[in-house]
Amino acid sequence: MQSVFGTIFLIMMILAVALLAVGIIDGNRFVTVREDFVLPGLSKECRFVLISDLHNKVYGDKNDKVIRSIRKIDPDFIILAGDLVTSQASEDMTPGIELVNALSQKYKIYYALGNHESKIQKETDRFGDQFDRLMKAISGENVHILQNESVNLPEYNIRITGLDLDLDYFAHFRIKKMKENYLQETLPRYDSGKCNILIAHNPDYFEDYAGWGAQMVLSGHVHGGIMRLPFLGGVIAPTYKIFPKYDGGVFRHGKAVMLLGRGMGSHTLPFRFFNPAELYDVTIKP
Repeated sequence: MQSVFGTIFLIMMILAVALLAVGIIDGNRFVTVREDFVLPGLSKECRFVLISDLHNKVYGDKNDKVIRSIRKIDPDFIILAGDLVTSQASEDMTPGIELVNALSQKYKIYYALGNHESKIQKETDRFGDQFDRLMKAISGENVHILQNESVNLPEYNIRITGLDLDLDYFAHFRIKKMKENYLQETLPRYDSGKCNILIAHNPDYFEDYAGWGAQMVLSGHVHGGIMRLPFLGGVIAPTYKIFPKYDGGVFRHGKAVMLLGRGMGSHTLPFRFFNPAELYDVTIKP
């Protein structure tokens, strides 16, 4: 009997070590995922890269691996779907800043905030001028910060809007119902004559975003569910919701489509299980 228990214990230890190895390996690599979409209102085909949830992660020397991958794609522009940094008062924001500055030398970047940027902006008693320093460090002609603002790309007949969602909508353990007309009161009016792309960090409100008028929603926040299981998908969101409805990939509601990035980094625990980081190479066609 003792030998049976010893064998079981040994097997469990081997499995635990193997799982930890997967978590470390997947937590330190990324893959490039190609997606193609046909969107109404678009006048010309274009290609962009979606980056979400970097959380100051570094791949290689000063993120040279990420930069090389993006230069190989050579997109028309880059979308940052929030959480470039992590809301820690002592955190060094240099990796995120250096990546944006390196990429903006060649590419236009459209950046909407995640809950971590919103937190350091609004909780100045904890974070001081950290948000202002971040914004100043990445400011440049090619970097467009969209805080409940829109920008038009006439060449493609695209209107990109960035949502700075109130922190109340990032509640742990539950999804707070979005109040009626919140998006209409918070965002500029969508343009029915254009292809409307909404950068909205939290995917939980996809149906509301579609109701506002977005043809395409670009999100992040969930990190792919941290661990992914066959048939079940993502296991747990950073807000501690088990088996989140929206964990990563492509989702549709009516005529709207959402591309939910699984993130390039992590925070709190630096592990990802069967869930490597993802850089998205996206082509949209009329």
